Amino acid sequence: MPKLSPDTPQISADCEVENSTFGRYCELGRGCRVLNSSFGDYAYADRFADIANTSVGKFANIAAFTRIGPTDHPWRNAAQHHFLYRSRSYFDDEPDWKDFFDQRAARRTTLGADCWIGHGAIIKPEVSIGVGAIVAAGAVVTKDVAPFTIVAGVPATRLRLRFPEDVVQDLLALAWWDWDHARLRDALADFRTLSAAEFVAKYRE
Repeated sequence: MPKLSPDTPQISADCEVENSTFGRYCELGRGCRVLNSSFGDYAYADRFADIANTSVGKFANIAAFTRIGPTDHPWRNAAQHHFLYRSRSYFDDEPDWKDFFDQRAARRTTLGADCWIGHGAIIKPEVSIGVGAIVAAGAVVTKDVAPFTIVAGVPATRLRLRFPEDVVQDLLALAWWDWDHARLRDALADFRTLSAAEFVAKYRE
């Protein structure tokens, strides 16, 4: 893997990116599509991730072929086809349906810091994934996921916490994901070798 730039996101040439922003050390793998979204520092998405209307937290880990914030069709209307809202593709005298697109964009999905979204998972609009949570491969998430919680299935349900509750609370208080780059580097060996409980015991104030 090439060294990432702190100032310029590494975005594969075949990605589609529209109205989106990226923090430091961000990366998009081949074929990603990102619309109306923001990536916090160090967040990345692997190949062919499709992300819309989403606030992606720092250090978020998004696996390949995921769908995050998928947009809905107007299923409450008599028809739900593109001609309702992508109207200018069908009618010379009719612009696209702006209100519908505005409503879509307002339905934000939120990914917490250092969450892991597994291969092929789907996260619905207006869902929040907590800090450090894990969404298993192939899961369909329709409800909020608490911090450091593992969910799986269709629809996704809670399996367990990653760590005991006291360690979860210590990690949330420590908030290492807000450390600067130099401090992360200084602690790298401990990130690699210490358990989560040992890590917070060493670094909590």
